[in-house]
Amino acid sequence: MSFSNDVRSEICSSVNDKDKRFACLYGMILFSRTLSAEHICFQSESSISAELFRSLFRAVIKVEPSIEQHTRKNGTSLHTCEVRGSTAEAVYQKYRLAENKRVINSEIIATNSLGVFTAGVFLACGSVNDPSKEYHLEFACPEEGLAQQLETLLHDIGVTARTMVRRGQNIVYIKGSESIEDTLTFIGAPQCTLELMNMKIYKDIRNKANRIANCDAANIDKVVKAAMKQIEDIKLIDRAVGLDNLSDELREVAQLRLDNIDMSLQEIGETLSEPISRSGVNHRFKKLAKMAEELRMGGDPHEK
Repeated sequence: MSFSNDVRSEICSSVNDKDKRFACLYGMILFSRTLSAEHICFQSESSISAELFRSLFRAVIKVEPSIEQHTRKNGTSLHTCEVRGSTAEAVYQKYRLAENKRVINSEIIATNSLGVFTAGVFLACGSVNDPSKEYHLEFACPEEGLAQQLETLLHDIGVTARTMVRRGQNIVYIKGSESIEDTLTFIGAPQCTLELMNMKIYKDIRNKANRIANCDAANIDKVVKAAMKQIEDIKLIDRAVGLDNLSDELREVAQLRLDNIDMSLQEIGETLSEPISRSGVNHRFKKLAKMAEELRMGGDPHEK
């Protein structure tokens, strides 16, 4: 089941009294595919939305429309509820709908039902991406004017929304995770809000873990490269003058490095017959590096 359908299911369970049914159906009708005094057509790929539309229509208008389903070429199902004639006229009278223009009439929605109205809009034309992949919620509005009004409504509740036209459709979209959380809570899906918040926490922890792992990997790579350079210097010194001709302290760190390419400077310092600090080990390797460089330049390789 998709995250969008999880939201739809939670919304359906919250539409449980007369005022909420009235407001929710208003949102579904106003943002339906076809709306006129002669013909109302509600369509959705979601059987959840279609079934709720039929249930609310029966409760509010006292008529039960039938649901038709057909399968598209891409394999998705489309659920359609249609009413015509006197039933469509009754809807227009009930909701005082304008004849030639879709307008959100806030006067017929109680203040505490505004969220349920917006839930109806979501059921009619909304979708939200799986938060594990992307933070994106949108409404594909049937008219430009409705899109602008919906954007204003969302701004009024503190949600950052934008509009655009995509393939001829007027889209109101929300990108920020916090704005999506506020919207889901506003339309009656608090459990889905918690799911989104938990996913955001999980992704944040995973990203931090990845950054730490990448940092560790980079540090390991840096240590190995440094060790390889040290081994190259030591082998050059061994071929040219022999490790036996080094001082005891340099010979010991040189031999430890040859035997332990993955050992850190601190670990080498702790392993010496007379343990020293990491900086002390680094100082000895700098001496060996200087000797090796002098050999490469044809200079005197003896310790100074």
